[in-house]
Amino acid sequence: MKEVMAVIRMNKINETKRALSKAGISSFTATGKVLGRGKGLVDFSLLEGAKAGYQEAIAQLGQGPRLISKRLLTVVVPDNKVNVTVKTIIQTNQTGKSGDGKIFVLPVIDAFKIRTKENGDPVLDND
Repeated sequence: MKEVMAVIRMNKINETKRALSKAGISSFTATGKVLGRGKGLVDFSLLEGAKAGYQEAIAQLGQGPRLISKRLLTVVVPDNKVNVTVKTIIQTNQTGKSGDGKIFVLPVIDAFKIRTKENGDPVLDND
């Protein structure tokens, strides 16, 4: 089993949840708001504010990289569902612009269902 961890744009979470559900991945965890940045050095909200003429935004442009609000989505799936999970997240979140996000796939040693004490793949969605 694997953990698929995706850092995506804030405005893509609902569309991603629907797409995963449609692809047969119904169990996942979404963290409300996380802050981070990739290699890019531009805070796009500051650029938009500067374009609109807001002095506060113009003043901050030279202060270096800022952390950007993102969503963190975590999905633990059986090995045979990793590809469909990753493919679905990419198709839903790819805009072709900087800031689309990242996906990490990590091994999971075991999983337990607290209520029944079951463990392993049976505790996962495995239709």
